[in-house]
Amino acid sequence: MRIELATSPGDPQRPNEDYVSVALPASGVGGVLVLLDGVTPPPDEDGCIHGVPWFTARLGGALLELSGSRRDMPLADCLSSAIERTTEVHRHTCDLSHALTPQSTVVAARWDETTVEYLVLSDSVLLLEGPDGAVTPVLDDRIDRLRAAGHRLAGLRNIEGGFFTAAADPRVAGRAVTGSTPRDRVRALAALSDGAGRWVEVFREGDWSQCFALLRKEGPQALIDQVRAAEDADPTGTRFPRGKAYDDAAVVFAQP
Repeated sequence: MRIELATSPGDPQRPNEDYVSVALPASGVGGVLVLLDGVTPPPDEDGCIHGVPWFTARLGGALLELSGSRRDMPLADCLSSAIERTTEVHRHTCDLSHALTPQSTVVAARWDETTVEYLVLSDSVLLLEGPDGAVTPVLDDRIDRLRAAGHRLAGLRNIEGGFFTAAADPRVAGRAVTGSTPRDRVRALAALSDGAGRWVEVFREGDWSQCFALLRKEGPQALIDQVRAAEDADPTGTRFPRGKAYDDAAVVFAQP
């Protein structure tokens, strides 16, 4: 088994809002990976006294624990329960009805001897490598479809006809892209926050198959280093327009 992960803040002066972790059962059979990409709000405009890094750590930790310990629960139910658990912790101190209450994208995958289950919510990505080396990206493409149709994303978060992130409402788990595949059809898998996925989606260094090949050969930190080099080469976003010059990045590679 090979498990590698790396994460890096976009700005060393700010806390990293991404979360990534892996859990392996004591039995040695199967595993769980969880990756969250926190949504950065304007300063002091999220109605929460805790902040996004606190939220992603709380939600990510709860989702990891539930996904590993409650294998009778589908991943969407695990996410719903994790959101509910996290919401309850700060319900009485924070304005959770605020449109920009702390929230995040979610990627989760869980495997055992027979099956690989997965869940993707919003614009982080899960990559599945088949036994023949073919790479299948699992994407929640609602943001891309809205942009392609010319919509502005402001005001379209967590509403019907828009896109969805994990925030304070457990029901959003039902909006995630979920599925499963036989274990013998997955040789390895990887999850990337959109700050790491820039290698493909913004800087066009290669496609998802080439991205996976880089991860397999050199590991997650090498991918993040290449993203940072591309950001450094275009610090103002002139050649490669993007919302942030530098973004938090997180990657996990797992070969069960």
